Amino acid sequence: MAQKEWQARTKRELMIEVWEHLDCESVGAKELEAVRAAVRERFGEGAVESPARVARVLADEGAELRHAEVLEMDARWRTQDPYEAAFRNVLKFSTFEEAAASIRRLDNLRKQFRRKGDKEGLRRVQETVLKGKQRAQMIARNQSVNERKRAEKAEMAEWFTVWLNQPEIFEDWLSLRLASKDFRARFTEAGEAGS
Repeated sequence: MAQKEWQARTKRELMIEVWEHLDCESVGAKELEAVRAAVRERFGEGAVESPARVARVLADEGAELRHAEVLEMDARWRTQDPYEAAFRNVLKFSTFEEAAASIRRLDNLRKQFRRKGDKEGLRRVQETVLKGKQRAQMIARNQSVNERKRAEKAEMAEWFTVWLNQPEIFEDWLSLRLASKDFRARFTEAGEAGS
């Protein structure tokens, strides 16, 4: 697809905008690749979603999928990325418990990749944690989100930051943070989070 100035501000909006620009009723491999290429160009390689995920976004917007093409493209993509299975659905932070569990899983991957001397795996762990921090910060700044949820996401962004700076101390730091008067005062029903 030729260079175009897209108006979308988010990855999801960009996917939809590209699909609308293609002006096609059904979506298959060619359309998915055009959407993924635009995302890659705008947000970088790390932002590119699986073909199946892109197809789901477009289907939610009313696109008719050419399922055989979508499945074949997604299967081919998954076999090309040896890290896909390890990182699939690893980043979740709807609750404090989920955030702590995600960071722990990512830290386990970090340790595994470090033992193997896998620099690409280590880079992906770092990139995934940074993505979590950025998403949490984005929600924390969103004025349309309720104040409590914004405060929770700001707290989670701090957790990601601590891990990014010193992953070795994260578990001890998190235990202290969860037990702190400040945390308990701000997030009382989450006082047992992460334990």
